[in-house]
Amino acid sequence: MYAQNLSLSFGTQTVYDAAEFNIGPRDKCGVIGVNGAGKSTLFNIITGKIKPDTGRIDTGGARIGFLAQVIDIQDLDTTVFDFLMSGRPIEKLNKQLELLYIALADNPDDEKIADDISATQNELEYYDVYGAEDALLELIENMQIPDAWLDKKVSELSGGQKSKVAFTRMLYSMPDIMLLDEPTNHLDASARDFVTQYLQKYRGCVMVISHDNDFLNAVANKIMLVDKVTHKISVFDGNYDDYKRKAAALKHARDVKIAAENRQIEHLSNFVARANAASPTNHAMKRAGHTRAAQLQKILENRTTREQIYKKVKMDLSPLRDGARHPIHIDDLWFRYPGMRLLYRKLSIIIEGGERFLIVGENGAGKSTLLKLIMGALSPERGTIDINPKTDIAYYAQELEQLNPDDRVIDAVASDDYTDTQLRAALGNFLFSGTDIFKKISVLSPGERARVAMCKIILRRANMLILDEPTNHLDPDTQAIIGDNFRDFSGTIIVVSHNPDFVEQIGITRMLVLPAGRIEDYDHEKLEYYYSVNNAE
Repeated sequence: MYAQNLSLSFGTQTVYDAAEFNIGPRDKCGVIGVNGAGKSTLFNIITGKIKPDTGRIDTGGARIGFLAQVIDIQDLDTTVFDFLMSGRPIEKLNKQLELLYIALADNPDDEKIADDISATQNELEYYDVYGAEDALLELIENMQIPDAWLDKKVSELSGGQKSKVAFTRMLYSMPDIMLLDEPTNHLDASARDFVTQYLQKYRGCVMVISHDNDFLNAVANKIMLVDKVTHKISVFDGNYDDYKRKAAALKHARDVKIAAENRQIEHLSNFVARANAASPTNHAMKRAGHTRAAQLQKILENRTTREQIYKKVKMDLSPLRDGARHPIHIDDLWFRYPGMRLLYRKLSIIIEGGERFLIVGENGAGKSTLLKLIMGALSPERGTIDINPKTDIAYYAQELEQLNPDDRVIDAVASDDYTDTQLRAALGNFLFSGTDIFKKISVLSPGERARVAMCKIILRRANMLILDEPTNHLDPDTQAIIGDNFRDFSGTIIVVSHNPDFVEQIGITRMLVLPAGRIEDYDHEKLEYYYSVNNAE
């Protein structure tokens, strides 16, 4: 796959400017760049969802599989097993082959029908028509999809479950080019290990957008940098650590070159100044001055620029008022979705003011559901959830559904408590400046949407934060900054997170283990165990 003269702009914002790259049919390529650089946009161009202004990406007619960071499954009423099976178009190809044979019987000398039959049979062989179901069952086992899921409708799955099922289907579909956008967000340790080994051995091209540097080190043999400053695309041989070393060497070489250019500019500028001040009769000096001035102009026009240092997110989490001693009291809670098993039976929790309360559990155990019950988005079957009147809650939803795709960025965070100038300043702290604040949420990358959602909850100045997978879409630097701020937050935090580094950073005090409903004091070894055996919802 290669790109030639790829250019794309959205309004006044340039994404790519005559960008080019070339990767091989068996390369495993990690795609990196700051949020908003154009990583997800690149995948949308490859899949044909977006057309560039100029240039093209040539995939050679390859079969393309795409796992988006935000899963959008259209047919929610199909069963999970049928959805997985549809990853290979075997049923469609068999029907097509049957119709072709009927047509051939009526037109035995039609060479086009014979060619179509041959092409369809080749497609069926590619998809291993006789071994396909066994291959799917093996993937289901290795991806740790429980049998109980298979007869469910896709609509009955949680967000994390849908992500895991969509990933499994994509692996089963056997694309020539696999596009993965943050694929490890919803994988437990063993499934992550399986996927790592699977991709290492995959006999096709894999492109991975990921903030998981360990994953890139294990999988990638090339790193593609989408540069937001130059609007170019560069490909480096090696894994992420190799890239970091090469990038550091290039930065050092650039700094040395800039220093040499600056010395030369200073020398030539001084000479030109002396030449200009020289006597008009000093023709030799004047001629030399003109020559040096031309040299200076050429250097100034082509001088090396420093790599842009991006601002980092700033946060002010100080609550507007002190919270209650016991901000939330859950008593004898029972809940199930219609026609489903009970998620909670006699669940009782008293949340302590100022504590860091973590919810862990197997996939589908009800972690996100419990947060929605607290927020009033769902109603319990039995029991009560009492929220103290002194408790002000800010809620971060895993799938960012608190954002309206049709809103502009500034509208999404708007509040009567803040002036337009204050809102602009707050968005600036989350790296939205200039015309960025007028973009619609729908055109933002998942990482940019996550920053809008985080800005929105920060502006609430609440004394309780309810966070559902808050680090999923954020780069490692931003994750670390948010973790530091949450650690120093004076209020209370209830969090669902599969990110052990983040959990350790914010200082968890207690854990609710689902589906058992058991509350335990925080223990790092226990947490590692739960993360290793359970799926992230």
